[in-house]
Amino acid sequence: MTLTQLLSEAKHAVVLTGAGISTLSGIPDFRGVGGLYQRTDIDADKLFDIDYFRRDPSYYYHHSKDFLYNLDEKEPNIVHKALARMEEKGIIHAVITQNIDLLHQKAGSRKVLELHGSPVEHYCMKCGRTWDFDSIAREVQNDVVPSCDTCGGIIKPRIVFFGEGLPEYAITEAEREARKADLMLVLGTSLTVYPAAAVPEITLQSGGKVAIINRDRTHLDRYACWVARDLKKEFEELTI
Repeated sequence: MTLTQLLSEAKHAVVLTGAGISTLSGIPDFRGVGGLYQRTDIDADKLFDIDYFRRDPSYYYHHSKDFLYNLDEKEPNIVHKALARMEEKGIIHAVITQNIDLLHQKAGSRKVLELHGSPVEHYCMKCGRTWDFDSIAREVQNDVVPSCDTCGGIIKPRIVFFGEGLPEYAITEAEREARKADLMLVLGTSLTVYPAAAVPEITLQSGGKVAIINRDRTHLDRYACWVARDLKKEFEELTI
């Protein structure tokens, strides 16, 4: 069985993606070699902790400058482009992602459900005023910690920090797609962070199949109909 065969036979294929797909675009993942959890200069738990952010937003902005606020330098890779192409052809029906790098949209994917939010919009936590990503990125790249020039409040990205709930629409729609899917393709995620990790479990419980491409083993490998380890190789061999 190949990835091409799996997708060709599916009637309603849905994709769940994690940080592992973006490593091909030069963006480190969280737990892999060189990832945030491996770095000694960053406390990754503190970086995305909502309580700490409220006390000291400078920690987040200073340490995310070189991996989040330089996204204009990052380009979609073979995986992002293939998923966008297959959505256009009607082969896959949605991309559910844990990523916050906007590369699916940059590649042309239309139905992207961002479970962990998105930096595309920032907002003042005090008065609610909003800014686009590019205007905030310019300030951050100039080592400025952005604050609201209307009320002086803290500006926060619409990324889900530890201690915050997931976007209601995204999680509801992801669960709906997972129930409808006869094939859930899991790409580049270790399936350790819930509730995102529960999405393919919903597909299995609903009678659908799960196929996984991830560098390391996941707890769902034994339930998957197909497992591979090398994303780049599998997508280079894809003929859809």
